[in-house]
Amino acid sequence: MAALKNMEEFGVHKDLEVYKKLLDIFPKVKMIPQNMWQVEFSHYPIQQDCAIDVLGQMEHWGVIPDSEVQDIIMTVFGKHSHPMKKYGRMNYWMHKFNNESPWPLPKPVPCDALELAKLAVARMCSVDQASEITIMDTEQVVDCIDDTWIVSGQSVHQRELLEKQPETEALKVRGPFRIYLREEAINYFTLTADYKPPPAVEPLDKDDVSIVALLLREDSSLRSETAITVTPSVHEQEDGTILAICVTGTSSRDSLLSWVRLLCHTNPKLGQGLPVVFLQPLSLDSEITVVDQDEQMPEIINPVQRSSQEHESKEDDDAQLAADNKTKVNTNQEEKNSNTDHDTKHR
Repeated sequence: MAALKNMEEFGVHKDLEVYKKLLDIFPKVKMIPQNMWQVEFSHYPIQQDCAIDVLGQMEHWGVIPDSEVQDIIMTVFGKHSHPMKKYGRMNYWMHKFNNESPWPLPKPVPCDALELAKLAVARMCSVDQASEITIMDTEQVVDCIDDTWIVSGQSVHQRELLEKQPETEALKVRGPFRIYLREEAINYFTLTADYKPPPAVEPLDKDDVSIVALLLREDSSLRSETAITVTPSVHEQEDGTILAICVTGTSSRDSLLSWVRLLCHTNPKLGQGLPVVFLQPLSLDSEITVVDQDEQMPEIINPVQRSSQEHESKEDDDAQLAADNKTKVNTNQEEKNSNTDHDTKHR
């Protein structure tokens, strides 16, 4: 169990050969059940549970067992054992689901951020076969601050939707959102517009006899099932119309501004004064203090000086507290002596 906990730290959590070595540690033949009672009551249950944990971690990380793993389990626990049942389920289902994803990823997933961005944008743009993936460089934008790359995805239909946008409605750059490629997370942003629902089809009064002749005609447009309506595209969702998506190397606001400026080359309407609002939150990694010229600059205290001042302040507080306690004790003593003299005089 200790080896399973540290496999990811050493980078061998997806290595099939390492799992084989762990299973091969168990003694051979000794733990094979010899009769039906040993099979039913789980012969050597602790060892069987340990082997199941090894197989479970293989399943978690997508490591498919092979025939050699089966031979090891057969030699250690026998055919009628719980680890063998676990292996049978894994061997059946993992081979079925291994290639079922419509967005296959390389094994292992590349560590380069640009390659991950290409895979992420290609996956998200697969809903529209006319989508085009473009790799941009912010150096093409004048007065850009961030020198980075941009992976942008947009289709012909999205360009047509953008050209139809009225100039009075602002577009919005939303994000960052997150998409996972196995255990790797990628932040992406979207250029969206407000959703415009299609016009509703007016209901017809079927009891109105004045339109019976029209309803009987095959080419009549009064039938609700044959009314002419515009079907929304896959980009027009209820929370907004997606006009483009992108992944940038820095995910900063300046890189997003460069992305919008580069989109103007393929979207003329965007470069004709169409307003764009950035909804990305500002970075709070560092605090910025704005000081007026007439105001005095705040005093800057280094950590050593601050610690010394705090220590001196603490000593002053302790001395003041001791003095207050001494004064309180003296006051109580004087009151006690005064009460004693009063009692003596009364007697």
